[in-house]
Amino acid sequence: MSGRGKKQAVAGTSGSTSKRSRSARAGLQFPVGRVFRLLRKGKYADRIGSGAAIYLAAVLEYLTAEILELAGNAARENKKTRILPRHIQLAVRNDDELNKVLAGVTIPQGGQGEESRHSAIPVNFHLVQIHGASEVV
Repeated sequence: MSGRGKKQAVAGTSGSTSKRSRSARAGLQFPVGRVFRLLRKGKYADRIGSGAAIYLAAVLEYLTAEILELAGNAARENKKTRILPRHIQLAVRNDDELNKVLAGVTIPQGGQGEESRHSAIPVNFHLVQIHGASEVV
């Protein structure tokens, strides 16, 4: 039978044993198997413990959930139902800890951060009124 229905119990095994992914066993949404494969493929070390992939997948899932939560709030504040790269940029740059972790990261289509917008104006830029006309000093 080639369908996706219930599997028939094989003699000698109980019907309740089913294959569960490492992600499901760890209670994660992020793929532990893929993280483990990428850790091995990246040659970061000769040997990779199985707990390392679970831990890294959990950290990645937590950081992603945190950024999505803050970006969703930023989108809601702008009366949007879709999270845009600009909302992710605002979320990361307005959170002190995330800003520190992602300090060297450029978010494409994220727009300028608050710091760079203020630093674009020179410090010695002053307007002086001279006989009704503006003049730059």
